Amino acid sequence: MRYLSTRGGMPPQAFTDILLGGLAPDGGLVVPQQFPQIDAATLEQWRALSYADLAFEILSRYCDDIEPAVLKQLLRDTYTAEVFGSAEITPIRTLEPDFHLLQLSNGPTLAFKDVAMQLLGRLFEHVLARTGQSLNILGATSGDTGSAAEYAMRGRRGVSVFMLSPAGRMSRFQTAQMFSLRDENIFNIAVDGVFDDCQDMVKAVSNDLAFKSRHAIGTVNSINWARVVAQVVYYFKAWFAVTASGAREVSFTVPSGNFGNVLAGHIARRMGLPIRRLVVATNENDVLDEFFRTGVYRPRRTADTFQTSSPSMDISKASNFERFVWDLVGQDCARTAALWREVDERGWFDLRGTPEFDRIASFGFASGASSHALRVRTIRETEQRYGVVIDPHTADGVAVSAAWREPGVAMVCLETALPAKFEDTIIEALGREPQRPAAYAGIESLAQRFTLMPADVPMLKRYVAMHAPALKGGPAV
Repeated sequence: MRYLSTRGGMPPQAFTDILLGGLAPDGGLVVPQQFPQIDAATLEQWRALSYADLAFEILSRYCDDIEPAVLKQLLRDTYTAEVFGSAEITPIRTLEPDFHLLQLSNGPTLAFKDVAMQLLGRLFEHVLARTGQSLNILGATSGDTGSAAEYAMRGRRGVSVFMLSPAGRMSRFQTAQMFSLRDENIFNIAVDGVFDDCQDMVKAVSNDLAFKSRHAIGTVNSINWARVVAQVVYYFKAWFAVTASGAREVSFTVPSGNFGNVLAGHIARRMGLPIRRLVVATNENDVLDEFFRTGVYRPRRTADTFQTSSPSMDISKASNFERFVWDLVGQDCARTAALWREVDERGWFDLRGTPEFDRIASFGFASGASSHALRVRTIRETEQRYGVVIDPHTADGVAVSAAWREPGVAMVCLETALPAKFEDTIIEALGREPQRPAAYAGIESLAQRFTLMPADVPMLKRYVAMHAPALKGGPAV
């Protein structure tokens, strides 16, 4: 398997060559030359596999330059009941016939990002140890990626983490989860702006190839290919779980901000998993919903990005969306690059009336958006009807899924986090505090360590250069 850039300016590279990096040298995103195909017979052979062994069957098709026995052991060390609370790793919770929650929030930071990030930590450590190199991870978070990355990388040999987050825009729990860490290899930077400002700063640094190489800058954001492909696994696992009782058609509703989670479902579908629909659920920041309804992709400015009660989705520039558009336009790198030049030059592109827009339906995509009032009502009704408390991002998915449920088709809503991370909204909906794991009692009262910074790329570069540890043969990533 070799990897290219969505914009065509990168020679083919192996998995471990692109593992540590973020953007491709031409500013595009790394994509595989082809999607491996899984036939029905192979699919049935995988049905009884453990999560780790299923992950091996899928990831080994994308990662063929790590020795199979080593990759299998890394996966078995990652996906354990001790870390994820269950041997199932991502169990299904059935709310009613043909309506299910895929529970993804049982990892160390109580969010779905742990499923991929815990593996990424082991992959990074393995590759860096093999090459004797070091890495400075630069990332941006709207809430959950940051804590998942930091908990996965804390104490890892040869790895430091510089994580940007929008000051004052995460929940108190999310903020405390990140800023209370005292590990010497973790640096939290609170940016005066929104998530898109943080993301733009990371991309600007990644586009400075000399700085990137000199300081061995890599990323764990969802632009990192390994994160996306690791998420493909739980779509297969969920499909096996809900089809065991006889249902053969399955749709998924995915709360979406940066598009990485639903992109993983698209990849699973492209590999041959029989997914009927992939429903993109957004909040008031509905840029993706607008595109899937109209064909117009129009990212919003910082001033036009709403601060909502599902803050991890307060994103108006979805990083992974370029990977999807590349596939939508027939994997035409020149066309993809031209579309993003339109975004840079005039702020939007329009696929209305094109064959590409017509292809969206054949890819199975649909979409919808929710409001704060609808999220609160959905949390309340889900608890009353099923005895289950969901967080506001999961509520986005449950609310939007209602318009796309079909008789005889199993609908699986992807859980994104435990409700304990969003206490204020749960209190508004239910009149009581959500339960939280004992290990997180009083986390908001812990001392916090972070640096406040304006949305200033040169200042960020100076900070990284000043605080990055001495590197051992830093890779040109």
